[in-house]
Amino acid sequence: MKHTLVMTGASRGIGRVAAEHILRQSPPAHLVVVARASSGARLAEELAMGGHTVSHVPADLASLRSVRSAAAEIRDRLERGDLPPLRGFVGNAGMQYTNALTESPEGFEATFAVNVLANHLFVRLLQDHFAAPARIVITVSDTHFGDVKHNLGMVPGPVWQSPDVLARPGAFPKPGSTAGGRTAYSTSKLAAIYLVHEYARRLPAGIDAIAYNPGFVPGTGLARNAGPVSRFAMRRVLPVMTLTPFATGRATAGRHLADVVLGTTAAPTGSYVDRAEVARSSQESYDPLRERELWDVVERFTVAHPG
Repeated sequence: MKHTLVMTGASRGIGRVAAEHILRQSPPAHLVVVARASSGARLAEELAMGGHTVSHVPADLASLRSVRSAAAEIRDRLERGDLPPLRGFVGNAGMQYTNALTESPEGFEATFAVNVLANHLFVRLLQDHFAAPARIVITVSDTHFGDVKHNLGMVPGPVWQSPDVLARPGAFPKPGSTAGGRTAYSTSKLAAIYLVHEYARRLPAGIDAIAYNPGFVPGTGLARNAGPVSRFAMRRVLPVMTLTPFATGRATAGRHLADVVLGTTAAPTGSYVDRAEVARSSQESYDPLRERELWDVVERFTVAHPG
């Protein structure tokens, strides 16, 4: 049966692999890729090769105004019947900066804006248009564990604070440093897991929310804002780690993401899928009080952008 899947982060890395896999495995899918106007149209054209149905909606995910506009366009197309029923949203786009001071257009810390607020606004604005059974999949990271076993000491663990503080630039020690930026990243991924738990509680039956962890995947675009040494290491040195259990190749991680989206990987709502299996996320990631507080704060931040 024809259906619509909306996806961010399909331009490169595991998202590109996942998008291609989804289209091959689910021919009835109409994939709507959300990306910047400069690249999104070309991306849709490339993914559509071979007879697949792909369209593009432009958005700057750091801007809530832009996200709201993109979601409104998707809603309008669904209501007009230009798109088949909405069966899924894939929030795969992620950003990591070299500091914790970069501001979004609305004044939020940019990592939090992209990795948390953009996904939440999409989910909330599209919520009434999902046709059950549907799946919301948010890509997270095992950096939220904050230990050497899960991040090889490369990324500091999350430092949780009031969400009002986390959402603003300068929330962490040495906010102008790379360590500050990486702390913002791991903390944003912990926040994303908290929100998945809240979606599982609050969304109607038949609309499942899943957190997907690809593991450490060298060679993706996540380090594109890093310095030249870090970018070189991610592209040329660290990919050799995919030959060990400590890292996942792009092709494997992308296929695992597609399997979660398509339901090939069975996972109840609220689950954390570690690569190909349902698993436990960190002990810290199960905290109903934090989850509720975060929900209230992100709702307040996005209330100026209602559907």
